Parts: sequence; structure tokens; C-alpha cells
Amino acid sequence: MDTLAVVVEGPGRVALRRLGMTPPEGDELVVAVEYSGISMGTEKLMFNGSMPPFPGMGYPLVPGYEAVGRVVDAGPLGKARIGEQVFVPGSSKFIGARGLFGGSASTLVTGSARVLGIPEGMGSSAVLMSLAATARHALAGGNLPDLIIGHGVLGRLLARMAVAGGRYPTVWEVNPARFDGAEGYAVTKPDNDDRRDYRSIYDASGDSAILDKAIWHMSHGGEIVLAGFYPEPLSFNFAPAFRREARIRIATEFLPDDLAAVIAMAGSGRLSFDGLVTNVEPAARAATAYPEAFSNPACLKMVLDWRHVA
Repeated sequence: MDTLAVVVEGPGRVALRRLGMTPPEGDELVVAVEYSGISMGTEKLMFNGSMPPFPGMGYPLVPGYEAVGRVVDAGPLGKARIGEQVFVPGSSKFIGARGLFGGSASTLVTGSARVLGIPEGMGSSAVLMSLAATARHALAGGNLPDLIIGHGVLGRLLARMAVAGGRYPTVWEVNPARFDGAEGYAVTKPDNDDRRDYRSIYDASGDSAILDKAIWHMSHGGEIVLAGFYPEPLSFNFAPAFRREARIRIATEFLPDDLAAVIAMAGSGRLSFDGLVTNVEPAARAATAYPEAFSNPACLKMVLDWRHVA
């Protein structure tokens, strides 16, 4: 077997290459990918060479953990799933490149348990399932947010879930191109916010220097949830945090239950992905799509279209 895949050859170098793949065994599924998303967090760090030490990290690698497509073949124990529309968080079955996380390819092979069925007709927005699962995992560990830092896709998903739960948070954003799109909540610049009583603060900015500013705006006994991915060490001044008896929680990688929950939410209409995918490029243009995704402030989510790649 082989596949066309995005390969990060090294910092700043992306190519579309044909790679060998291990054939499916047992219940493993073969998925013909339709769309894959480019992550503004981990993939940006892989692309610019600032990714902290991480299991499986190294070049060349196939990035991506946001793929959707259809099951077209399977090992002997997975044949019943052929034809399903599915979300795939990636694959490690490549020959000649690391699979971290291995979702940006025209064909993927992975175990059936990692592949979840999704509603038909979602199109490119279905790649957002993993970010929605990340948001859900962060929210499941604590209270709904009073303040969200960052109005990118993760911040918007956190806000939409909060509104669905009856909470109407404030959202901080410093990029004027990202002020629009608020649905049931207010977006403001941090310097325009004089509140000092936020009890539940979620950071979706990935800003390693955010803690002192967040602590300054929190109430006594409040919590800061780090939902982003941070390339630099985080630090904070102890005295203000001590006076507020601040708590800091790290939201880690989403779990299968989180992914199943957001698939159900999307299928029932309780969670909308409308307006979050702003850029779709043919997969053949991956070498230019990656730097565009990371440098264009108006790009919320870049998606690669694999449907017609040869």
C-alpha cells in the first residue's frame, strides 16, 4: 500500500510525498481521506521548529490529527465498517516518515477503536471534531468559563459550549481580525477590561506569558485552565497568585469519550461549527497552505481538500 501524505521534512519545509503504508490487519480500517485540518497549535510548532520534546517527535514526519473521510477497506475483523463516514485522529502506519500525529494523508490505516462514525453531510467542518473534543475535555474538568482568552477556533468552541450551558463569558482578543463571529458573548481587548472578579478563566491563546495578566483579573479562589499548547516555559509572580489563592489546571489531550460526546452534540444540532473553517486549499498546495495558515491573521482554520488529489 501507499499514500500521498504531507511530510514536514524539517523546520519550514513541507512537501507532498508518496509513502508506503503497512496493510491493514485484524480490525484495522483503511480510510480514504476527504479533508484534513491544519492545527494552529502543535502543527505550527512542528513547522517552525519550536515544538518542545514530545514522544514521537522528529523529522521527517506526517503531521495532523484532524482527518475525515470514508472507510474503503479493512482487515478481516473490520469489514462491517466499510462505507462509514468517519473522523480519524491519525495513523502511525507510514513507511519512511514518522506519524505525528499522522492525519494529513490521502489514505490512512488505523485501528477500528480510533475511528468514530460522524454524521453525513458535514463537509470540511467535520475536521473540527478534535478541537471541539479538546474544548469539551477542558470544560469537563471544572466550571464553565467566565473569561476565555483567545478568539481563535478553540476559544470560539469553548464560548459556544459555555453559551449552550447557560454561561455567557467575556472573551479577550488582541487581533482585530478576530473580533467578529461572537454568538451570545462579548469580545474585547484585555486592556479594555477592568473586571477583577473572574472565577473561571480559560486560556486558549497559547501565550506563555499570560498567567500574570489572568491572575490580575481573577477573584479569590479562582481557577485558570491552560487549554492551549505552550512553546515556552510558563511563570508567574507569586504574591498576586498567593493573595487570590489561585488554582491552575492543565487540560490535556482529549479522550475518546470527549470525541464521542462532541460528535453527538454536532449531530443533534447542540453545537455548531458554522463560520469556523475560513480557508480550504487543495492538498496539492500543502507547501503554501501551511505558511499561509500560520501567517494570515484572518485565517481561523485551514483545511486541505484531498478529494481530487492524484
